Amino acid sequence: MAQAELLMPKMGESIMEATILKWLKKPGDKIEQDESVLEVATDKVDTEVPSVYAGVLKEILAKEGEVVKVGKPIAIITTEATQSKSAEPETALIVEKAVVNETKPAVALATNGHAPALDYKSSTRFYSPLVKNIAKEEGVAVAELETISGTGAEGRVTKKDILGYVQNRKLGVSIAATRSSAAPLVPASVNAGDEIIQMDRMRKMIAERMVDSKRISPHVTSFVEADVTNIVFWRNKMKGEFQKREGDALTFTPIFIEAVIQSIKDYPMINVQVDGDRIIKKKDINIGMAVALPSGNLIVPVIRNADQYNITGLAKVVNDLAKRARDNKLKPDELAGGTFTVSNVGSFGNVMGTPIIMQPQVAILALGAVQKKPSVIETPYGDAIAIRHKMFLSHSYDHRVVDGALGGSFVRRVADYLEKFDISRSI
Repeated sequence: MAQAELLMPKMGESIMEATILKWLKKPGDKIEQDESVLEVATDKVDTEVPSVYAGVLKEILAKEGEVVKVGKPIAIITTEATQSKSAEPETALIVEKAVVNETKPAVALATNGHAPALDYKSSTRFYSPLVKNIAKEEGVAVAELETISGTGAEGRVTKKDILGYVQNRKLGVSIAATRSSAAPLVPASVNAGDEIIQMDRMRKMIAERMVDSKRISPHVTSFVEADVTNIVFWRNKMKGEFQKREGDALTFTPIFIEAVIQSIKDYPMINVQVDGDRIIKKKDINIGMAVALPSGNLIVPVIRNADQYNITGLAKVVNDLAKRARDNKLKPDELAGGTFTVSNVGSFGNVMGTPIIMQPQVAILALGAVQKKPSVIETPYGDAIAIRHKMFLSHSYDHRVVDGALGGSFVRRVADYLEKFDISRSI
């Protein structure tokens, strides 16, 4: 018999630690290779951690609720002496690189151009050495650092947090303004019979990011109504064949995403990000896809290099990501790197919406419900009234870098692709 350490795995380029939510196994339990052993939470996603070894769980080294650094041992597993050693390097590597995404920047001017000495003795919060160094270099006092809302585990300030804070200060955004955007001007009242529901970790994170996005980006929304009759007829004709051949459902979502991808190629300046006074034009087209969870929360997995898929590939990856999102099986890397997001509000029966941008992207498209409507159509014999399938597209964009001409032209182009859909195409 031999013993092996199960390490906290690497779960993304910017993830440096994770909180243990729940152990799925207890000491003495037998574990198969790749079987889930525990559930962990990062600042991006809750996920299960599989074992790279087969054996028996001998000892648990980290308790539920404990924050553990990537690469640190969390359990000891007794394995067969003949167990392949090929898993060891994989386990050892399971964790590096979670280091740099640690907090949002805070800012204060240094006196006489010199970085102040910072005394953290009175602080009740944990700050990483990286965050402390940035605070020192940027002249951010401890009292000011305490005001920054952290997006890391347990509200810790990350590198991203403090750098963002510093950038906002350079742009003239005051701490008071930042505070007022998050805190209500009038406190909520609690009366007899009212139910108080504590936000869960994900809801807190969503709330914070939505407030940040509205504060950072001046939102403008353009609306277009599209005639998707051809798509409805084509899907009705093809979905049975697709289900039989692929063992999967053919929904409207991949068809709509295909039109979005084609439009991004036509208007590449919608596929950008803002970094201070720089505009970063993204080479890859990575489509975020908002998915509603059973808990009521929202999560946005990303289809990387979405333009490399045909309609069949898009259908399969859309279904896979949506299913694993609802089953809490997504990997943290599958939630990062999006360059444009699509949200299907029509799945809730909504005809349109004004979606909030996923930072650091600059645009998001909401897809409304497909509805039958009487419509005027042109024929060789004159105008006529016919029943058509229509839907609204709602395009919110960051007015710092996307003007109305670009934002409006882009959503119009998406509608054009939908309306010109080739009903004779194969799948």
